[in-house]
Amino acid sequence: MRYRSVSVSAKKRTMNKRAQSRSAARLAAVQALYQHEMEATPVAKLIHEFHQHRIGATIEDAEYAGADTEFFDDIVKGTLARSEEIDAAIITRLASGWSMERLDRTMKAILRAGAYELIARGDVPVGAVVSEYVDVAKAFFDAREAGFANGLLDAIGKDVRKPT
Repeated sequence: MRYRSVSVSAKKRTMNKRAQSRSAARLAAVQALYQHEMEATPVAKLIHEFHQHRIGATIEDAEYAGADTEFFDDIVKGTLARSEEIDAAIITRLASGWSMERLDRTMKAILRAGAYELIARGDVPVGAVVSEYVDVAKAFFDAREAGFANGLLDAIGKDVRKPT
């Protein structure tokens, strides 16, 4: 019995480490998407820069967590490759009178990355995606904006992951 509980604990630590690595990948992807929008950095250069100089690095006394780089790459590349589809999914859920241009660039990056995962990553549960990107939104915004991200991503998730 004791062996089994050690095994479960090891499994939980592994799952927590994987979850933390994916959380770090999501945050880095949002930062990369923001940088891409601000500077139009080519995708290959952007990804290389994050791999070499940001993910797992310490910059100006801020330590960047290690991230699942394959997951990071998928979010960044996939979001940019499917940008028209993703933006259309977001736009249809914005209140009347709102447009993508009116959204803060950080919020756009959060919504785009979250929408990409909801649309393209069926292996990740809707609740996990929404919760993770709400946490990212809370790192940059107050509760009102985090609630906005929650509502919009939840609506996209319900639409694109309809039970068959």
